[in-house]
Amino acid sequence: MRTSGTNQVWRRLSAWVVMAGVAMALSGCATRGGPVAYATDPLAKPDIPTDIAPSNDYHLGPADVLNVSVYGVSEFSGDYTVDSVGRIKLPLVGDVAVQGQTSDQVATVLTQKLQATYLRDPKVQVVLKTAQSQRITVDGSVAQPGLYAIGADTTLIQAIATAKGVTDDGNPRRVVIFRKIAGVRQAAAFDLTDIRRGKAPDPQVYSNDIIVVDGNGASKAFKNVVQALPIAALFRPF
Repeated sequence: MRTSGTNQVWRRLSAWVVMAGVAMALSGCATRGGPVAYATDPLAKPDIPTDIAPSNDYHLGPADVLNVSVYGVSEFSGDYTVDSVGRIKLPLVGDVAVQGQTSDQVATVLTQKLQATYLRDPKVQVVLKTAQSQRITVDGSVAQPGLYAIGADTTLIQAIATAKGVTDDGNPRRVVIFRKIAGVRQAAAFDLTDIRRGKAPDPQVYSNDIIVVDGNGASKAFKNVVQALPIAALFRPF
């Protein structure tokens, strides 16, 4: 009986040690620090934004222009401008929500809608003709990295939300905004946890900003962007 009781105690102790180790490992992942200094003052505005070439992972926003081509059906083909609430309107189909989607995703949606109503096995192609929205890049340990359209007053928290949030292996305490100011690419780090708790302000983001969330899945993206910065900018907040 003593042996059995002793074994139970050791099993419980071992389980506690393992759980404690896991907790410490997890808490160690969400830490501040790194090569980029944390911002202590309000962010400076960037240089006048330059255009970013559209890409396949660009997420659509208001004022973007799409060219829709439905093979053999000219009535549906043509240019469509995304309206202020993120929709395009096709003849006989009506309003189609496209904001936050890529061109390929819109083509899939239109194919489904046309097949369910008017056409059999429609062949739909959607091409981004003109990108008018303000755009940011969200990379690193987020659920959906990519190029996203933003509004006039988008904040860092909102920008991370457009990329579906930080992944489980991401570090919300180390999020870096890269921005070009006075012709020099500069960087500052932010702590999303402090921002959410009201301990730090939620900074505004601007077109052409690059946001990288640190974490296991972000190491390569983080390293690549940091290496492209001038050394003087790595330790200087905006």
